Amino acid sequence: MEYNLMPNSKHLSALDESEYEMLKQNVQSSFGNIKLVKHGGKCHQNDELVIKVYMYDLPPEFHFGLLDWKPNGSSVWPDVRNNIPGYPGGLNLQHSIEFWLTLDILASEFPQAPKARTVIRVKNSSEADIIYVPFFSSLSYNRYSKGKKKEKKNGNKILQEKLVKHLTTQEQWKRSGGKDHLILAHHPNSMLEARMKLWPATFILSDFGRYPPNIANVEKDVIAPYKHLIPSYLNDNSTFDSRPTLLYFQGAIYRKDVWPSCSLIFWLLWPFFAFQRRYFSLTSM
Repeated sequence: MEYNLMPNSKHLSALDESEYEMLKQNVQSSFGNIKLVKHGGKCHQNDELVIKVYMYDLPPEFHFGLLDWKPNGSSVWPDVRNNIPGYPGGLNLQHSIEFWLTLDILASEFPQAPKARTVIRVKNSSEADIIYVPFFSSLSYNRYSKGKKKEKKNGNKILQEKLVKHLTTQEQWKRSGGKDHLILAHHPNSMLEARMKLWPATFILSDFGRYPPNIANVEKDVIAPYKHLIPSYLNDNSTFDSRPTLLYFQGAIYRKDVWPSCSLIFWLLWPFFAFQRRYFSLTSM
C-alpha cells in the first residue's frame, strides 16, 4: 500500500520499509485468523458458516439507552423478539449499521432466529473470533455532540471517555491489545477522541477521509456503505448492462475531498439533462 498516495499522508510518508513493516504488524487485525464454524440452524439446505462473536454487556447508555430505551430488570438488552426500540429516521439512517448489527448479534442467541445467521454470540471471549463493542457512536455524535454553552464537555465526549476507560481495563483488551476488537465509527465525525486511543481495533467506517492512515487504513479496517435511503423499484428485473442511463444523482457537488469527482460527473451529465429538460418542456406544450 502506497501511503504517500493516501489523504493525510504526512503521518506515514516518511516511513522506511522496516518501519512500515513494524507498523503493519502493530495494527494488523486478527480478522485474518478467523476460523469459521458451522451451526445446525435450518436456514438453508446446507449448513451455514458463522462467525463467533463475543459482545460486551455495556450499560444501555452506550447503545439502546441512546434511543430512550430503559431496561426492565437486570438485563442491559431489550428482548428483540418482542420489543425492538425504534431508530430515528432522516439522515440518522445513513449510519444505522451499528443498530442493525447489534440486533443481529442479539437475535443469534435465540433458537428460532428470524433471519439466516452469519454470526452467533458466545459468552466466553476465549471462544470468539471477534470481540464486538456495542457503542452506537454515530447516534451518540448526532444526539450529544452539541452540548450546552456552560458545559465543558458534551455528552458525546463523556461517553467516549467512559468507553476508553472501560475497554482498556478489560482482560479481553489487555490480552490482544485490542487487535481482535470490532468498533463502529461509521459517522465520519464520531469517535473523534476515542479513535486515537482505540486504533489497534478494527473500525467499521464509511470512508478514510478524516483519518490519518496510522489510525485507520485498508490493512485492518472495514468500509461499510451508507444505508440505502432511496426506495427500490418493485418487480425490477433489469440488470446493470440494461441500464444505459443514470436515473438518480443527488448530493452537494462541492463537498469535502470528493468534490472533484462529483463536479466531473455533474458537468459530464449536464448537457444531457439540460437537453432533456428543454426538449420535454417544449413537446409537452
